[in-house]
Amino acid sequence: MTPQQITLISFGHFEREFLERIAESVKHEYGHEVVIDEKRLDLSLFYDPARKQYDGNNLLKEIDSLYASESFKTVGMFRVDLFIPILTYIYGQAFLNGRTAIASLFRLNNERYGMTADDKLLLDRFIKEVIHELGHTFGLKHCHVPGCVMASSTYVEDVDQKSRELCHKCRMELETPKDI
Repeated sequence: MTPQQITLISFGHFEREFLERIAESVKHEYGHEVVIDEKRLDLSLFYDPARKQYDGNNLLKEIDSLYASESFKTVGMFRVDLFIPILTYIYGQAFLNGRTAIASLFRLNNERYGMTADDKLLLDRFIKEVIHELGHTFGLKHCHVPGCVMASSTYVEDVDQKSRELCHKCRMELETPKDI
């Protein structure tokens, strides 16, 4: 039997060490093997000129249809500004109980908020978002336990307030079979 593997797909330039650190954190949190891949996609197809952003709903669907069948769970990682119609912007999105998620680095860097660049903080924030979106693919919803990685994040400060890990409640929900 092939082990269930999570695939992280880089769309855009990410340093190899950066990707490896994300993969290591994802493996630590979910216990599945993680592989890193790199693909190309014409992002202009997802660009909304009126908003000057990229449509997260359609991008998620595209990643799901093109790449998700190759893996147990797939996360498309981007550097562009994502939105969904009901929100000004998003850090990521996933199909609840699905196989696909997306996450973007765009709004997670300090420079966007007039602060000094901090690569370590940027990596930490992105790891949290990737783990968070994967949680949704495993059926986890937003959590109200302070510090849980599954807590909702409207602002980058919200991302900073949570850990990279699932709280006990979410961990138990993840490990409880849903078919009983």
